[in-house]
Amino acid sequence: MAGPTDLPALEQALSGLTARISSLRQARSAYPADPGPTLDAALVELDTARDLLRGALGELGKSRRRPGGGKDGGNRELKLLRALYRAMPVPVIVLDATGTVRRVNAEASRLLGSPDGYLTGRAFPLLVDVSRRAAFRSHLTSVLHTGESAAFPTRLAHQGRAHNVQLVLTRLRMAGEPQEMIAAVALPVESRTPEPDRDQEPEATPDEPMILATARRQELLSQLTRLLLDEESLSRPVALIRSGRLLAAHTADWVFADVVRDGVARRALVLGPTDQPVARLVRTLERLAPAAAPLVSHVLETGGGVVYEMVEDDSLLGALPDGAPVLQATRAGSVLSVPIRAGDEVHGVLTLLRLRERPTFGLADLALMEDAGAHIGLALRAQRTFQDRSQAADTLQTGVLPRTLPEIPGYDTAAAYRTGAGPRAIGGEFYDVFRVKDGWGFAVGGVVGQGEEAASVTAMVRGGLRTLSVWEDDPAAVAARLNDAVVVQDTGMFVMVAVGFVTPGRRGGRVRLASAGNHPPAVLKGDGEVTYTSGGGMPLGIDIGAEIPVEEVGLALGDTLVLYSDGLAGSRGRSGQAELAYGEGRLTEVLARCAAQPASAVVKAVEEDHQAFSGGQVLDETTILALRRTR
Repeated sequence: MAGPTDLPALEQALSGLTARISSLRQARSAYPADPGPTLDAALVELDTARDLLRGALGELGKSRRRPGGGKDGGNRELKLLRALYRAMPVPVIVLDATGTVRRVNAEASRLLGSPDGYLTGRAFPLLVDVSRRAAFRSHLTSVLHTGESAAFPTRLAHQGRAHNVQLVLTRLRMAGEPQEMIAAVALPVESRTPEPDRDQEPEATPDEPMILATARRQELLSQLTRLLLDEESLSRPVALIRSGRLLAAHTADWVFADVVRDGVARRALVLGPTDQPVARLVRTLERLAPAAAPLVSHVLETGGGVVYEMVEDDSLLGALPDGAPVLQATRAGSVLSVPIRAGDEVHGVLTLLRLRERPTFGLADLALMEDAGAHIGLALRAQRTFQDRSQAADTLQTGVLPRTLPEIPGYDTAAAYRTGAGPRAIGGEFYDVFRVKDGWGFAVGGVVGQGEEAASVTAMVRGGLRTLSVWEDDPAAVAARLNDAVVVQDTGMFVMVAVGFVTPGRRGGRVRLASAGNHPPAVLKGDGEVTYTSGGGMPLGIDIGAEIPVEEVGLALGDTLVLYSDGLAGSRGRSGQAELAYGEGRLTEVLARCAAQPASAVVKAVEEDHQAFSGGQVLDETTILALRRTR
C-alpha cells in the first residue's frame, strides 16, 4: 500500500474503496432476500478500510519520529489524516479505553441521525442494545488487552431509530498519545422491502416520518397549552395532574413531577403504565423524597434539562426502600428530566421514563419537554397568584358583608352577593343591614373599580355608614358626611350607594331613601305592580359638599322594596348578534311574577333569571337586597 503521505495514492485508494462500497449497496438493493454474499464482501471492505487507517496512523507516527521532521510537515500529515477519517465511506467512531466517544465521522453521524459532534463525550454503550451491552464491554476489554480485532452483530439505537449492524472493534495506538483508542466500525445489516405494486400507495419519502413526528410534537404542546389555559386549571390545583396524564398518554410510560414548596422539593405526582399492575409501586414511589434522586437534584441545581437516551446508571432516580433502583423497578430504558420553571424561577422538576422496548428519548423530545416544563411553570405561578388573590378577596369580603342578616321588626329580609367569573371577579360591591339611632338602616352599593384596593374602600364605606348612623337620623346626612371623608382620603375611586332608614312602630311603612348615583330601588306591590323610586344623585368621592337627594317611600303590607347593584342592572348578555344590558325592563318582568312571595323567593328568582340571561357565565359581581313588609 502506498504511504499515507503520498496524497495521490491515498486519494486513489479511498476513491476505489468508495466505489466498491457503492457497488455493495446496489447489490444489497438488487438482492434483498439474499444478504449473505453482500455481507461477506462488505466485511472484506471493512478490513481494507481498517488497514488503510492503520497504515496512515503508522506512517504518521514514523514521520513524527524522523529527524528534521518539521512542524509544518507534521501539521500537513495530521490534516491529511483528519480529512481521510472524515471522508471514510463507512461509519467510524473513535472510543477511548472507557468506551467514551472521542470522534465520530460524517458517515456515523448520518447513520445514527445525530448532529455533527453531538455524540462526542457520551458513553458509547448507551447506544448498544441492553441485551448486548455486556458482550460489547467484553469485546472492548479483549481488544484493548490483546490487540486483536473483534467483530460481532449488535443493535444500535439513537434518536428513536434502531439499526442492526456488524460492529468491528480495532485497537489504535497513536504516536505521542499515552492513551490507547478503539476504532468502532459499524456496517448496517438490513434488508429492504420489495418495491410496492403499482396499485399500492407509494412509499413515504424519508422526510415524511420526521415531518409527522414534528407535527405530533406541536399538537401535543398545543393540547398542553389549551389544558393549562382552562379556567379550572387556574382556580383549582389540577394543572399538574392534567399535564401529567396528557404526557403519559402521548409520550411517556412513567411521569414524575416534583414541586418545590418552602424551599424543599416534594413529590407531587407519579403516573405509571395503565396497562400494567403497578399500583403498589406507584404508591411506594409517591412516598420517596426527590432529594434522594441525583437526577432531580442535578436539574434543580443547574436549571437545565437532561436526556439519557439509554439508561446505564440505574441510580439516577434513587432506590426503593428495599434497595432496588427505581429505574430498574420501573424497567426504564430511557430517561428525560426538565425543570418546571417560570422565567428564572424553578418551581420543580418533570421526569419522564420510557420502557426498554420503546423508542428512546432524543434531543427533539428534550426540547419539547423543556417547552412543556416552561408552560407548566407559568401555569403554576398563575394558579398561585389567582388563589392568593381569591383568598385576599375572601378575607376582604368577610369584612364588607354581614355574616347574617339581623331581624327588622315587621319586615322579612333576604340578600345575595355573587362574585363574577372574569377579571371583574374581585371588586367592591356590598350590602348591609344595621342598627341606627331610632331604628334600622340598610344599604346596597359598590366602588367603581376592581381588586383588593376596591374591596378595601368598600370596607371603609361600610364602616363609615355604621358609625355615622349612630348619631344621624337622616340617611342623606350620613351619605353627605361619608362623601366628604372619601374625597379627603383621595383614593381615586368613587362609590355608588343607596341608603335607607326605617323606624318600626306607627311609621313602620315609611322608609327614607338617600341615593348617591346608585340605580333606583324597585317597589313590588302586593298585586304585582312594579314601580321605581327616584334614585340618582352624585356618587360619593367626587366633590366635597355634594348634596345627596332623599325621598320617603311608603310600603303597604305585602309590599317589597328591592335594592340592587350596578353589577346586576348593567351586566351584559347576548341575544343573537346584539349585546344587551340586563336593565330595569327585564328586572320588572321578573319581579312582577313574584307578587306576594317571601323576600328570599324574590331574591332567588332574580338570581336565576340573571344566570339564564348571562348564559351561566356571570362576569360581574351582583348584589341584591329585598325587604318585605309583613305587619
